[in-house]
Formats: sequence, structure tokens, C-alpha cells
Amino acid sequence: MTFDQIIGQEHIKKHLQQTVKNNRIPHAQLFVGKEGSGTLATAIAYAQYLLCNSSANAEACNLKCSKLQHPDLHFAFPVTTNDSVKKHPVSNLFLNDWRDFIEKQPYGSLFNWLQHIGVENKQGQIGVDEAEDIVKKLQLKSYEGGFKVMIIWMAEKMNVAASNKLLKLIEEPPSQTIFLLVTEDEGQIINTIKSRCQALHFPSLSSADIANTLIQQENVSENEATKTAYQAEGNYNKALQLLNNNSNDLIFEEWFITWIRAAFKAKGNAAVIQDLIGWSETIAKSGRETQKQFLQYCLQFFRQALLLNYGTPDLVFLETKTNNFKLEKFAPFINSANILTIEKEVSDALYHIERNGNAKIILLDLSIKLTRLLHTKEEKINA
Repeated sequence: MTFDQIIGQEHIKKHLQQTVKNNRIPHAQLFVGKEGSGTLATAIAYAQYLLCNSSANAEACNLKCSKLQHPDLHFAFPVTTNDSVKKHPVSNLFLNDWRDFIEKQPYGSLFNWLQHIGVENKQGQIGVDEAEDIVKKLQLKSYEGGFKVMIIWMAEKMNVAASNKLLKLIEEPPSQTIFLLVTEDEGQIINTIKSRCQALHFPSLSSADIANTLIQQENVSENEATKTAYQAEGNYNKALQLLNNNSNDLIFEEWFITWIRAAFKAKGNAAVIQDLIGWSETIAKSGRETQKQFLQYCLQFFRQALLLNYGTPDLVFLETKTNNFKLEKFAPFINSANILTIEKEVSDALYHIERNGNAKIILLDLSIKLTRLLHTKEEKINA
């Protein structure tokens, strides 16, 4: 992957190329950006630039890098057991899947990756077995006599044992060894790792960059590209999902509306609690990554309702597909008196599910709180 294949991020691409030209390359770098902003794709392009810029045979080097088969380009990413790998899962056992995934979805998410290897109902992690593999790989001399590059994707998924095992290596790597840690949430990376890395923050992609790419690469009309880019909120991966109608938003919308309606009816009607219990059980069966994606969708839905309630329809991109549900009728119930608390409760639920809490209990607790919050009225200010 080369820099000219990266969407937008012109300032960052120029900066990275300049570090190589000036021979001022930090040995450990942290690429921070939201899903779909191109952090992984840029890390791969940067690694290819490092490895091939001074190569004696640049053409062969670029070919190997384009297939992710360069012997001095290494990857670590979240994995877990599946039908093929029964125990001690490490990235090396998934390399063919990884190459296929990057070829098809260079802007893909962790959830897309876990779907790709058939474990979307589990949580992937980078464990101590992976850390031991990384140490062994980087102790070897460079195969082609130049740089060795280790890309750790979704570095926030490193557990504490893995992080601690890599500390010294990241602080004092062998000569010409470069670490590129890619993350969506640097707050989950332990401070001792972060302090050893030079951070580079990626902004979300502009709607114009996404729209232009959709027109050029996906052959869509300008109107459709513009609308899709706006809905994608700077996330190219989401733009492709919207375009191909393969996102989870339809099932998420169904879950959300069922939840909201039950929560409304539950006030003063204890029998409806059974509906909320049933709803919690349904979501709890879906797997943690799906649950986390759904809660992110809920946050977005609440925020869109708030924007509509306060008279800014130009900022509202959410289009519901359920026939007998109108966002305009739901919006008045989301206001300044409850939005912050709703966001906090949903975010807290997300936090506890991320940390392997009991999903059924967490979601039921959130549901019961929502029955009160949805009926919180905004105080009127007397002139």
C-alpha cells in the first residue's frame, strides 16, 4: 500500500515522508484515530516507504509489501480461538486471513476483522503469547539489511501482561527497528507504553474526501456519494457499509425501537419489565463486539434526536426504516434535562461490557434507568 492510496490525511502523509527524508524516525510511534480514518492503511504505507525507499531493488520490495509478504514487515493484531485455531491464538496463525482482510477492507474495523475470522461473538485480544512472538521476531537480524517494522493494530487490546513484556523492547528496540502502534482509544493503553511512543493524531476524514473517493472508486453518482459521505461522519468504512447496505444498522434500529417502546410503557406498569428482561436476554446472546457496536449506535441515535429537537435538521443524517416510527415524534423526549445522563449511563454500560461484565444484568440495569430518564422533562425558563 502506498501513500497515494490513502484517503485524505495529506498533512500526516507529508510529515511521515519528511521524517524518512530527514532521517529523524521515532523508533516507537502511536497512530491515534477513529475507525475509518485510515490509521492502519497509513501505517502500512509508511512501513512500505521505510522498507523500500532505500532498497537496492525497490520494485521487488514494493511488490512484497503490497502483498504484505515482506520478511521485515511484521504484524500483531487482536485474535482469539476459532474453528481452525483451538488454543494459544497468535497473529502468525492468522496471517493468510489478515492479508485477505487488508486487501478487501483496508479501512475495516475490529468487528469486521472478527467477522472475517468467524469469531464476531468473541472479543479479540493481544496477549502474552503474542508479546513473546514479537520479542522473538525482533531479536532476529533484518532479512534485507534495512529496517524492521512491527505494526501493532488495535494496540489498546494488549492486556497488561503483554504490555509489560513489551515495555523494555519498545523503549530500547534493536537498531533500525520501528514500532507502529495503531489505536482508536489511546486511553486504554497503559501509560508506560504511551510515554515511550510519539503520538500522531489522525482527524476524521472530510466529507469531501470520502465523497470523491466513492465517486472514483465505487462509481456512484455525485448526489449519492455526497449523501453517503455526510452520513458516514468521517468514517470511510461506514461509508462503504452504507453504500452496500451491509451494516448492522437495520437490526440495531429494530433493537433500539423495541427497547425505547418498552421503556416508555414501563413507567407505572411493572408488567412491562418482563419485556425489558426479554430484550436484555436477546441482546446478551449477540456477542460482546455486537453489543458494543449496538450501544455506540444508541448513543448516535440519542444525539441525532437531540439535534432534531433543538431545530438543527441540517445536522441530522439518521434515516429510520421502521414504518411506524418517526424520529420527529421521538426527538422531543431527548432534551437538556436528560441527554447527559443518558449518555453517561450508555457509556458506563459500554465500559462494563468491554470488561466482561454480565451483559444481561448490565443491559437490564440500563433499561430500568432509561424508563425514568425518558420521562424527564426540560425545565421551562420564565422570561
